[in-house]
Order: sequence, then C-alpha cells, then structure tokens
Amino acid sequence: MPLETPSWWYRKTGMVAAALSPLAALYGRAAASRMHKCETYRSRLPVICIGNFTAGGGGKTPTAISVATLLKGMGRKPAFLTRGYGGAAKGLVQVSEGQSATEVGDEPLLLAAVALTIVSTDRVSGAKAIETSDADVIVMDDGFQNPSLAKDLALIVVDAAAGIGNGRVIPAGPLRAPLDVQIARADALAVIGEGKKADALIAAFDAAGKPALRAKTVPNCDARWLSVLPVIGFAGIARPAKFFGMLKSNGARLIASHAYRDHHRFTEKEAKRLLEEAGHKGAMLVTTEKDWARLPDEDEDSALTELKHRSRPFPIVVTFDDAMAVKGLLSRATER
Repeated sequence: MPLETPSWWYRKTGMVAAALSPLAALYGRAAASRMHKCETYRSRLPVICIGNFTAGGGGKTPTAISVATLLKGMGRKPAFLTRGYGGAAKGLVQVSEGQSATEVGDEPLLLAAVALTIVSTDRVSGAKAIETSDADVIVMDDGFQNPSLAKDLALIVVDAAAGIGNGRVIPAGPLRAPLDVQIARADALAVIGEGKKADALIAAFDAAGKPALRAKTVPNCDARWLSVLPVIGFAGIARPAKFFGMLKSNGARLIASHAYRDHHRFTEKEAKRLLEEAGHKGAMLVTTEKDWARLPDEDEDSALTELKHRSRPFPIVVTFDDAMAVKGLLSRATER
C-alpha cells in the first residue's frame, strides 16, 4: 500500500526533518552506494530512462508517453518497460487488452495504449523480453536509481511547482539519493509546468553542462465539455491539487474536489458517496486517466463499476517547448 507523502517534505527544513537527518544520512549512503554499482546488463537496444530524483510522482508516465510519441515520429519502434506499481501479477507480464489495473497496475494500462508494454520488477529480464519483439528502443518508466540496466539517456522529470522539496534524503525529505550523486548520473532535465521551485535544480544542471528542457501539461482533448455542467473532481495521484487546478483553468466550474493518496484503490463506500454527491448536486464526475483506469468495469452491481461508467477521465499530454532539442537527445541516444 502506498504511503502518504509527508507535507513537510515540501516545506523549509523543520524540527522533524532535522530529527530524521541521521537516518537520512544512512539511507543516502546506502542509496549512493547502490547507484555507484556497475550496470550489470547492457541491452542490444538503446534504453531511454524517464526518472525523477524524488519519491512520488512527478509526471514520469505522461513524459514517457510523450517521448515514445516523438520516437515514433522519428521512425522508431519504442516499447515500454515498467515495474507496474500496485499490480498483483508476479514475474514478467506483457500488458494485453482486457487486463485490469488490479493485475498490472494503472500506469501500464496507459502505456500499453501507446506501445508494447512489459511489466517486470527485474529490469534486465524485462529488457531481454523486449529484445525478442520488433521494438528497436526501450523506454523505461522510472528505474533511474536502479543500476541493473545500462541507460543511454536518463531524462529526469521535475514539477516546477514542487521542485525537490526541502532537498533532503528520505526520510527527512523526498530525495531518493543524495542530489549530487543523482545529478552526476543524469543526462538531461525536463521541468514541467510553471513555478520557480526547480530553479536551483536548473542552475545545477546548467553548471554541469547538462540541458534543462521546459515542458507543460495540456489537455489531450477538446476541453469545452468541462463547462457543460458543474464538476466534482476526484483524484488519487501524487499531486491532486495540480489536477484540480487544471480542471478550473480549462473552464470547469469545480464545486467539489476529493483528493486521495497516489494509486488509491477506491472502495464501494467511497464510490457510493461520490455518486450520491453528483446526483444531489446535478454535477458530472471528472477524474484522471490513471484513476479511471483503476476503476473496474465488469461488475454491473458494483458502485465502483457505476462510478467508472458515470465519471469521465480528463486526458492530458506532456508537450516540450523545444521538441527539436528533445529529438536531438533521443537521436544521439538511439544511434549509439
């Protein structure tokens, strides 16, 4: 079960973070040691890794989809490699039509709509499986800190409005490993959205001679339907407030919003409450594609299934301000 992201991770360092500093130092040394290990396998295919420096989501999956779309436009055949967080399936699984988020996780379902997707906690096994397909490039969703598979391009995603929080390592802060260790192994930075919380990180990449690219999240649909009825938004993602803000900025009259932890599994009770609230207020229910993918659609007597049928996902896509610069990075990585 995913844990709540501590809110104080994204504030100035306080007493709790200071008290946890000794544990953070131990965790940081272990994480740095792991990242310094030699990569155990180099695939015959180029490997593009979309990762982040911190625990929790930051836009990796939509960025991976955007990168795969650019690769397709360059004449490549990408395949996704992901660990399938939250899925019950064991071992190596190729995501296929009809599978549920309960089996493979929510993000793999979104990836599989774009390209061949392999779910495997063992990245090497997953890469070898993709090698047997007709794919000619591997796009990893997450796995930056995992040293088992060599990467030809490590593109780090950061939310401009959140940055890297207090800049401390788990559990004192959100960093998965010391920042200097992670920057040394990264190739480029993708800063998504508006805000100045990532400015220091951009400066660090500039100082290291590594590109910092700008990107934004935009609707992947005609958003005028959002203004037809009042909207009740619900989301179980890393930063629900960002999603609710996007709904409002695209014309939604948001009369209520319900935030849940990332990868939240909705219950029958929660589904009934949302349905009752929507009926009482004459509103439409709108959620993220990831949340909508987690809702089941096979049980006609289930409130969860009814919630899926009566709610509507708001699709988004990540677009790069300088797509040609991204294509240049991808071209150099795939032509090794």
